[in-house]
Amino acid sequence: MLNILAELSGDLGAGLTAGLGCFAAALGVGLVGTKAVEAVGRNPGAATAILVQSIIGMALAEAVAFYSLFLYQG
Repeated sequence: MLNILAELSGDLGAGLTAGLGCFAAALGVGLVGTKAVEAVGRNPGAATAILVQSIIGMALAEAVAFYSLFLYQG
């Protein structure tokens, strides 16, 4: 992944897009984690269902980072 970011650093537009996409993914994962912890705090009995949903949400948020990294590579 660092090799891809190093290659993109030469092109300002692609580097900026990749950086903002990764930042947005990190922000999304943080928000999903925060809300999952809040939900488990309110209803500890639903922890397993909340865990499954939060893992799916985090995976979808991480997909944004990969899209932004690989979109401008070619």
